[in-house]
Amino acid sequence: MKRKTYTARCQRSGDWWAISVPELRGVHTQARRLEKAEAIVRDAIALFLDVASDSFDVRIEPVLPRDLQGKVGRARKVRGEAEVLQREAAIASAEVAADLVQTAHLTVRDAGRVLGLSHQRITQLLKAASGRGKGSHGRGIRVAGAGRSQGDRSA
Repeated sequence: MKRKTYTARCQRSGDWWAISVPELRGVHTQARRLEKAEAIVRDAIALFLDVASDSFDVRIEPVLPRDLQGKVGRARKVRGEAEVLQREAAIASAEVAADLVQTAHLTVRDAGRVLGLSHQRITQLLKAASGRGKGSHGRGIRVAGAGRSQGDRSA
């Protein structure tokens, strides 16, 4: 059975957040900080419905002026896109690092220089790539000697 989710609409009023629950007429409360809103509104809903405070979900919805809401939405969207690109960059870097070290027989330090990354980051990428195994991107990457190849005797 799906749990009921209540929306806590939080609107700034002076130094406080005024909170209302549209699904439950008459449930209003307030909080000084938004981080405290869920616990406070959860208690108010539980008291109003005479149920346990952990028997439902609460979604916090800050109400901001339209221009700020648009800016917040844009910032979240761009951050999400950046996270996707960051993951793609790590995967691509791990794959080429493995090629540089294992196929081209570069040292970890030289592979780092070629990619513009530290040798420590190359070692991390090689370890992460070897942990993915054969199923994720078509090949498993084996790293011998903690990421060192022939000729890389210094750490």
